[in-house]
Amino acid sequence: MTHPHSKRLPRPGVALAAVAALVAALGLGATGDAGAAEPAPAGMSAPAAARWTDQAHGFASLAGGTTGGAGGKVVTVTDQASLAKYAAAEEPYVIRVAGTVAVEPFGSDVVVASNKTIIGVGDTGEIVHGELHLNPGTHNVIIRNLTIRDSYVEGDWDGKTTDFDAIQMDTVHHVWIDHNRFTHMGDGLLDIRKDSQYVTVSYNQFSNHNKAFGIGWTANVQTQITIDHNWFTGTKQRNPSADNCAYAHLYNNYISAQVADGDPVWTYGNWSRGRTKMVIENSYYNGVQHPYQADATAELVERGSILRKTSGRTDEWGAAFDPRDFYDYRLDRAAAVPALVEKFSGPQRRIGVTLDVPGAYPTVQAAVDAVPDGNDVPVTIAIAPGTYREKVFIPATRPKILLRGTGHDRSDTVIVHDTPAEYGGSTGSATVRIAANDVTARNLTFSNDFDEAAVELKGEQALAMKTTGDRIVFENTAFLGNQDTLMTDSPKLTTVSRVYVRDSYIEGDVDFVYGRATTVIERSVIRALSRGSDSNNGYITAASTWKGNPYGFLITRSEIVSDAPAGTFHLGRPWHPGGEPDAVAQVLIRDTRLPAAIKSSPWTDMSGFSWKDARFTEYRTYGPGASVTTDRPQMSDRDARSHTVSAYLAGADGWAPHTRR
Repeated sequence: MTHPHSKRLPRPGVALAAVAALVAALGLGATGDAGAAEPAPAGMSAPAAARWTDQAHGFASLAGGTTGGAGGKVVTVTDQASLAKYAAAEEPYVIRVAGTVAVEPFGSDVVVASNKTIIGVGDTGEIVHGELHLNPGTHNVIIRNLTIRDSYVEGDWDGKTTDFDAIQMDTVHHVWIDHNRFTHMGDGLLDIRKDSQYVTVSYNQFSNHNKAFGIGWTANVQTQITIDHNWFTGTKQRNPSADNCAYAHLYNNYISAQVADGDPVWTYGNWSRGRTKMVIENSYYNGVQHPYQADATAELVERGSILRKTSGRTDEWGAAFDPRDFYDYRLDRAAAVPALVEKFSGPQRRIGVTLDVPGAYPTVQAAVDAVPDGNDVPVTIAIAPGTYREKVFIPATRPKILLRGTGHDRSDTVIVHDTPAEYGGSTGSATVRIAANDVTARNLTFSNDFDEAAVELKGEQALAMKTTGDRIVFENTAFLGNQDTLMTDSPKLTTVSRVYVRDSYIEGDVDFVYGRATTVIERSVIRALSRGSDSNNGYITAASTWKGNPYGFLITRSEIVSDAPAGTFHLGRPWHPGGEPDAVAQVLIRDTRLPAAIKSSPWTDMSGFSWKDARFTEYRTYGPGASVTTDRPQMSDRDARSHTVSAYLAGADGWAPHTRR
C-alpha cells in the first residue's frame, strides 16, 4: 500500500501572501542546534516555536545528553505536596506545574531528584516563596517554563541571613535550565555550585535582584556550562559570575538596566574568576558597569558584542577555548539580541510537554499511556519519521493530545496495522481509535493494510481510524484502507461529536467515510478505489446521522478522484446501524470536483432503507461526474447559506478549528 505525499488544494480567491519572518528581519545567523525559524506571512511574527526546541543544547547535550523525565509518566501538580512528592521520586517523571504553587514554610526547599522534567503549564506556572534544590549526585534534570519568585527577606539586600535561592545545585551533572523567570529571591537567583558539570542555561529572565547567577564555590576546574539568550535586567552582580569553570560559553545574552547603587566594585556584568576559561559572543550590554572582566589567573575571549552606555572594565586575555570544538550552535547578531531576548526569554505559552516517539517512548501507545488520566492541558506526542506497526487507543480520559508527525511530509510517518473486522469486529479492526475529546492529528498517515483480495473472510471491514470523541481535528493527514477506512462516530446516537478534516487524503472502496459524527472534510482529496467492476465499484459515504442533528457529513472545496470505470461509483448510501430508524443520513457535497467514475444516480439504498428518505444533497459540484438530474437532489442557495463549515462545527461552544491557520 502506497503512502501518498501531501497535496493541499488551493483555497479559491485567496492570494498567496508575501513571505517574511520576524527573525529574518532581525538578522539571524546560521542554523545550529536551535533550528531555523519558519517564515511567516507578511505583517506577522514568526512562530515562537522557531526559537527553541525541546532538546537540550550546548554542554547539556554532551556526554549522553539531558532528557529529564522523558520516558516517565506525566503528572500535573497544583500544590506543594504533589510537587515535592513527584520531584523527589526515584522514577522518572515529567511534572507540569499548573498555576501557583506556594511553598511553606517561607523559603523552604523542594528537593529535585534525578531524571525529572519540571515544566510550567503555559506561561502561568510558578513557584512562590520556595527553592528547587538539587543535591549532590543528582543528574539529568530539566527545569523549564517556570516563574520562581518572592522569597526575598525585606532589608536583607545581600542575602546574608538566608539562603533562599530560586534554584540551587551542588555537584550535579546534566542539567538544563530553560525559559524560566527568576525574580526577587532571598540570596542568589541561580546557584550552580561545587563541580557541577554539563549544564546549559538558556532563554531565562533574571530580574529585580542583587546576586543574579553564580557558578563555582570550588577549587576544582571541572564545570562546563553554556549560557545563551538570557536577559539580566534590574540586577546588580553575578550576571553571571563564573569561578573556576573549565569552560564557560556565554553568547547572545542581554544585560540591561543594571541596578546602580554607587558600588564601584561589586556591580558588574560577567566575571571570569579563578582559572575559568570564558568565551563571550554577540551579547548586548546596555547601561552596565564593568560589562565583562577577568581575574589575572582566568582567560576571557570576547567577540562581536555591543556595548551601549557602559563604563569600567572590558577585560580580554588568553585563548580560552573554541566552543565549536564541543558543539554546534546558532549565533544571532548582537544587534538583534535585545528584541529577540525580550520576546522569547522567560515562560512561553507555546512551550508545553512534548513526548518524543521513539526517542523517549518506544511506541505511540506508550506515549499515550504516559499522559495522565483527566489530562487538562495540551500534550504533544511528536512522532519521528518511520513506520509504526501498532494499534493505538486514546481513551476518553486522556483529552487534549496532539499527535504530530515530525517528518517533512505526512507520508514520512505512518501508523499501520492489518486487522480485519473478522477478528474483533469493526471497532477492534481500527488501527487508531480516538475516544477522547480535543485530539488533533497532524502530518501523519493512518493505514490499515489488511489485504482483502488475498483472503476470503466474512468480516473484511478494516478501519484505519475510528473516532468517537468531540472536537477532533485532522490536518495534513492520510487515511489508507479499503472498506470502512475512516469512521467518525459518537458515543451514542443522540450525542453529537464533531470532526474536522483539512488538507488531507482519504482512500477506500466501500463505505470508506462513514459514521454519525458531524464531519467536515475540506480542501482534501478523496480517492475512490476501483474493485475491478464494470457496474459497481463501491460507495464513498455511509452516514448514520441522528435525525435530530441537521449536520452530518460536509465534503467541501475538495476533489474526488478515481481510476474506476465511468459511472461505477456511488457518492453514498444511508446506514441504519442495527436497523435504527432514527439514524437518518445527512450528506452534503458542495464546491467539489467529481470524477467520471461517479454514477449519474449516485445515491443508493442500503439494508432495505431508501436513499430518498435520507438527506443527500449536492451544491455546486463540478467536473465530469457532476450533473443535475431527478436522482441528484441539489441544495438551494438559501439552504446553502446555513450549511457552511462554520455551521457544521460550531455546536453550542462555538468551536471553529477552520479559522486557525
